[in-house]
Amino acid sequence: MTDGLGLECQVCGFVGLDDGSDGFFYCQRCGSQADGIRDTAVDDDEMLLTKENVGGIVQRRVAVVKPEPLSQSQPPSQFWKTLRTQENDDDDGVGPTEPIDFGRGPRTLSYEDYYSEIRMRYVMGVQIMIELQVKALVEKFNVCPIIVDMVEPIWLRFVASTKLFSDDWADEVINESESQVQGETEAVAPNAKHKSEPHNILGKRSVMIWYRSVSKTIPLPYSLAISFLLCHLAREPILSTDIAKWTLEGKLPYFTAFLEIEKQIGSPTNACPLSSSRMFRPLHCISIQKLESLAASIAHSIGLELPPVNFYGIAARYLGQLSLPVETILPHASRIYEWSMPPELWLSGNEFRLPTRACVLSILIFSIRILYKIHGFGKWEKGLVKRKDGKESKILDKTAESESESESECKMSSLSNNLVSESYDKRLPKQSNLDDTEILLLLESKYSQLIDTSVVGRDLETYLEYCKNVVFAGVELSFEDHEEDQIIEDLWNYYHKEEEDHKPSSPSSNCGSHKRPFDFSETNVKKLKKCKDDNDDRISNETQKEKAIRRMISNMEEKRFCYIPPRTKIKRPDDYLHYTRKKDDGNYTYASHADYYILLRSCARVGRLDVRVMHGAVLSFERRLAWLEKNIDQCVKEMPSFQVSCELCPQDDMNGDESMDFSKLNL
Repeated sequence: MTDGLGLECQVCGFVGLDDGSDGFFYCQRCGSQADGIRDTAVDDDEMLLTKENVGGIVQRRVAVVKPEPLSQSQPPSQFWKTLRTQENDDDDGVGPTEPIDFGRGPRTLSYEDYYSEIRMRYVMGVQIMIELQVKALVEKFNVCPIIVDMVEPIWLRFVASTKLFSDDWADEVINESESQVQGETEAVAPNAKHKSEPHNILGKRSVMIWYRSVSKTIPLPYSLAISFLLCHLAREPILSTDIAKWTLEGKLPYFTAFLEIEKQIGSPTNACPLSSSRMFRPLHCISIQKLESLAASIAHSIGLELPPVNFYGIAARYLGQLSLPVETILPHASRIYEWSMPPELWLSGNEFRLPTRACVLSILIFSIRILYKIHGFGKWEKGLVKRKDGKESKILDKTAESESESESECKMSSLSNNLVSESYDKRLPKQSNLDDTEILLLLESKYSQLIDTSVVGRDLETYLEYCKNVVFAGVELSFEDHEEDQIIEDLWNYYHKEEEDHKPSSPSSNCGSHKRPFDFSETNVKKLKKCKDDNDDRISNETQKEKAIRRMISNMEEKRFCYIPPRTKIKRPDDYLHYTRKKDDGNYTYASHADYYILLRSCARVGRLDVRVMHGAVLSFERRLAWLEKNIDQCVKEMPSFQVSCELCPQDDMNGDESMDFSKLNL
């Protein structure tokens, strides 16, 4: 590598070029190719500079270098050359008409130098952030490496769609900053420190105006949206919940990417005095709901048609997390998906629409309910432990009385014509040994285990390491302070010592050491004792079954669900049971049986959704299936008839108005 004989980059103004392996020279900062210099591959001792009759191109004669493929760590020079070629349509392509002055000293930065450096440095930094995220997805999370090749065309098209590299971009931004102020405003004198920089008529730094504009056009969260979009195009079962989780845990380069960005593009320059931490260190992570809509908006801006989500991969993943039989449920759910093809499985730019994972889980819930007949028959209640004396629960004694109320909250309809017919069930693979009761008890027992806990919150030491590596990444002392280092080490030793001292030696000693004395009055003591006695008497009279049902009712009420006792008067047990919601005082109240609620809340937790949102998604999908089943016969009858000509068929039969008789063909 050489320094390009002190030549200046025509793009960013940086002095210093590197000779590449393809015969051209590239800027050490922005990676753009130098148009006026090329390698003529002559012996090293014949090195000289000449201007021959080749259109003013300066040739440098250096030793022959064996071509080698560019690695991903090298500057994307060809990428940025293509970008500037697309944006600068006015370029005549002739190149420089005068010899390049390589002997001059440092020059004063111009107006163009500032905005070109800020714009190029920011866009390159965001690109490096995307490349780091893609690399982590491939190496850490086994994503298909094809997304590496997909980065350049998508990112190039998106940057071109923003019009950041148009010739009048800088002037338009400055004019907009000046026109936003209404009325007469006194101009502020520029700071002496930034006196050499350009300012607008109000005295504000143009550097900050350009930076705010480019960061507003391409915010840093766009890198996560593009990474998610690449996974979506590669048909990977990666969800927006995964991207958000890995980002917050620091496994996906986002909060700490500015450290690597500065290594690749260098320290701040005079033309762009902003630090890498200020330019490329985000303050917060994008929300899960916003991530999907942002990815869809980016795809729409570049005219990219998106496929639906990978239903098979996502559904199999959810079934595995729920410990449900994949070989039994997935084929059934896949047929329903292929038959219905709900539009909610496509990414949408509407941030307030139901997420795609809610639609996938809705299909799974619908399939599980059909396969295991989860329609309020009390399978969960029957699977609970019964009382030793054989008496029924007091809560279930009123089943017959409340049956009329539960029937008013629910309505019956049959969806068995196309989905649960006998011929359809015969095509299903051999089912697992789990029955409907065992499925519900399994989901209830795993409900507490489905909480998506981060590694960060397991213990204090892990959290402190996370803060050191992610939250306060790059924060170091401005000077070496041995005293502060010693204080930190002493605090760590004290923390570990306290942890060892507070470890309980036995359960009895642990209970006694944490008691805290309270001074109650005599009246309060009597009230507490009476309340405790009444509560103990009530609990002692309850069976384990009644306790479980009481906890279930309490949990349902917290989510504004109303518990419906199991059905007893069942007229058509094979019919699908629809649940409705009732609006009370401006809020919706949902009535459901315990078996459906257990399935619903488990799927909502594994999908990181509110249980009411999950219920709304199920109701929406059921309405779509009901509409399809109601109108499918009419749609088939109204399909236009068409004729197909075939070389093997008699032409006389194809010319008539009547349909062709296939019995004449020996098929």
